[in-house]
Amino acid sequence: MTNYHQMITCFAGFGRINTMVKKMMKIGIISKEDYRRRTIAIAKGEHKPGKDAPKIWFESMESLGQVLSGQNQKLLRLIKDSNPASLTELETISGRKKSNLSRTLKTLSNYGIVDLVKEKGTVRPVVNATDFQVELSI
Repeated sequence: MTNYHQMITCFAGFGRINTMVKKMMKIGIISKEDYRRRTIAIAKGEHKPGKDAPKIWFESMESLGQVLSGQNQKLLRLIKDSNPASLTELETISGRKKSNLSRTLKTLSNYGIVDLVKEKGTVRPVVNATDFQVELSI
């Protein structure tokens, strides 16, 4: 299975065109202690992660569930489908307050799920990941 789908979707609206590659994001669930051991082994050169290894890690399914909650999934779909030019536009179409959106989008950005593109004095949210695959070992 490849990480990237080669499907290209173009959105044209309000005089702008946005091309988005549909991207699969692989997520791993691992304990803090195992993550620490893994990171040290990588730093020492004792472990080399495969190219298909998760790039984003969570400590539990619960913490993953907080980031990809139903409300956040709806927001991601809304951004992907409407391609807002700014947080102000997203505030209008989502019905959520700008401060709440900023906090949520910052979290999603920290995980690489969303990019916050600064242009012309505004911030434009762009969805990076549209599909998620979770790897969990117990």
